[in-house]
Amino acid sequence: MDPKKPSEKNIAIIVDQVNKQFGKPSETTWWKNLLTNFNHKTKNGAANGNGAQNGNGAKNGADKSTANKLTKKKTVTAVDNVSFDIKAGEIFGVLGPNGSGKSTLIRILATLLLPDTGELTILGHDVVKNPMQVQEVINRVSVEASFFKKLSPMENLIYGARLYGIGGKSTQKKIEEILIRLGLEKRSIYSPMEEMSRGMQQKVAIARALLTRPKILLLDEPTTGLDPRSKREVQAVIREMNEEDGTTILLTTHDMQEADNLCNRVAIMDKGQVVAMDTPEQLKTLVPQTNGHAPSLEDVFMELTGRKLKEEHE
Repeated sequence: MDPKKPSEKNIAIIVDQVNKQFGKPSETTWWKNLLTNFNHKTKNGAANGNGAQNGNGAKNGADKSTANKLTKKKTVTAVDNVSFDIKAGEIFGVLGPNGSGKSTLIRILATLLLPDTGELTILGHDVVKNPMQVQEVINRVSVEASFFKKLSPMENLIYGARLYGIGGKSTQKKIEEILIRLGLEKRSIYSPMEEMSRGMQQKVAIARALLTRPKILLLDEPTTGLDPRSKREVQAVIREMNEEDGTTILLTTHDMQEADNLCNRVAIMDKGQVVAMDTPEQLKTLVPQTNGHAPSLEDVFMELTGRKLKEEHE
C-alpha cells in the first residue's frame, strides 16, 4: 500500500488485507500455564508434607490433562483478509449477522484491538503506528456504551466534552439541543442515567459522538435496542452530520433496511470475510426478482451465504 498514490487523495479510510484471530496459544496460555504449575507445586508440597506419595502420579496426570485442555482452545478467525476503501464524506455500511466480524473490525479501526496482519489508515494516519493521531479524528458509538450511571446525561456529556477540550457556557446549551433533538425530555437530561432505559442511554451515547463533531464517525450497531421512532430520529441525525459537516461514517448493522436507507455503499460480511461490496442498488441486482417483488439486501445475503441475516448469535 503506497500512501503517495494520487488515487488515495480522497480516501478517508483504507483497510488492506486485515486479519484478526482469537484463541491463539500465544495470547491465552501463558498465565494459565503459570496457574497450572503453581497448583501442581502446591499439591506436590502438600503430598510430600503428609508423607503421602501414592497417588502423586494420578495428580500429575490430572495437572498435565488440565494444561493440555487449556492450551487447546479453539482458534476463531474474526476478520479474514478484509480489504476496502472508504471515500471522504461517504456513509459506508458493513452488513452481517452477529458473529460475522464487523464489531471486531470497528474495534481495530478505533485502536482498541491490534490486527494480526494487514494495514489500516485513517486520514493518512496508521492505526497501529499512530493511534493517538487516529483518536483525535474519530469517535465511536457502540452498543455497549458505558457511562457514570449515577450522573445525569448532562453531567456525563459535560465530562466527555472536557476530555475533548470542549468547554465554555455554550457547551451546556449545545448538549441540551442535541439531546432534545434525539428525543429526550428535558427532565430526563438532568436525571440519573440509571433511571433511563437502554434505548435512551444509547441516544446519550450518540449525542456524545455528535458533540465532538468528529471527521470520522464509527457507528457499531448504533440503533440496536431503539424503538422504530427513535431509530428514525437517530438515522436522521446521522444523515444530517454526513450532509452538513461532511463526516465520513462507517456503520455496522444487521438491520438491512437501515443499511439500505443510509449507506452509499455496503460490504456484506460473513464468517469474517467480505463476500460482496457495492451500492445497495447494485447488490440487489445479484438476486433475481421473485413473483414480481424486488429483492432486499437480506435476499442478497441469503443468496450469497445460504443463511438468514439474523440466524447466528454471539
